[in-house]
Amino acid sequence: MSSPLKELHADITTVLEGVVEFPRREAELLLMAFLDCNQLYFITHQDDIVDAGNPRLAEWIEKRSRNVPLEYLTNRVSFYSREFYIDEGALIPRPETEHLIDEVLSHVNKEEEMTIVEVGVGSGIISILLALHFPKAHCIAVDISPRALSVARCNIQAFGLEDRIELREGDLLACVSEKIDLLVSNPPYIADDASLESNLSYEPQNALFGGSVGDEIIQRLLDEVYARSIPLFVCEMGYDQRLKVQEYLKSFAVQSLEFYKDLASFDRGFILKT
Repeated sequence: MSSPLKELHADITTVLEGVVEFPRREAELLLMAFLDCNQLYFITHQDDIVDAGNPRLAEWIEKRSRNVPLEYLTNRVSFYSREFYIDEGALIPRPETEHLIDEVLSHVNKEEEMTIVEVGVGSGIISILLALHFPKAHCIAVDISPRALSVARCNIQAFGLEDRIELREGDLLACVSEKIDLLVSNPPYIADDASLESNLSYEPQNALFGGSVGDEIIQRLLDEVYARSIPLFVCEMGYDQRLKVQEYLKSFAVQSLEFYKDLASFDRGFILKT
């Protein structure tokens, strides 16, 4: 069964109505990924005939109608103007995490020789971008999930960074004995009993939930920062966790503590110098 692209676009839009916030745009993105084309091609080839009965396309439409994230269907995600591989083994990178990269870049000399450790590497995007921006840095990327490490390994290999980024499986810093110059993390920080949108049910839950309160893993990382005398820690957090971080750090000697916001002006993370 074949249809003009514009008709297929309309049909998929109808299927996605009531499921996603922007069904027409989602249908467009799905078809662009299926056709492996850009938006200009999509707009200028509306009368092209497309195989609407293609099994892969049919599977994508059916799964997206159940709110399976589009990124997991296409195995592609865009982050910091680059494209990465993604699958269900790792959390889908969010645009707000780009601010974490920006904060590291604004606080660290790009020519500095250093050891960077990322806790909760997920898809590997943070370690990869930092390795690209800091040519003299050695990165150790840790995750407790073998599936996440597999996704990260695919991306690290795609960028040719196998000799710059070392993957390790473990809980927080248990598998890292080296001196750490910079610790970065986008840890799980959602409370266990929080209600989430249905699409998040398809993402790895251990990358989302941080404990009964939500900030338990952040607190454990702060303990590690002081136990190991790590001079700089950049961390993403929940929009409502600023006061909790400030309160927890009252018992520690702090050189400086800065918080940064996302584009919606929500608190999104902090930079701690010890």
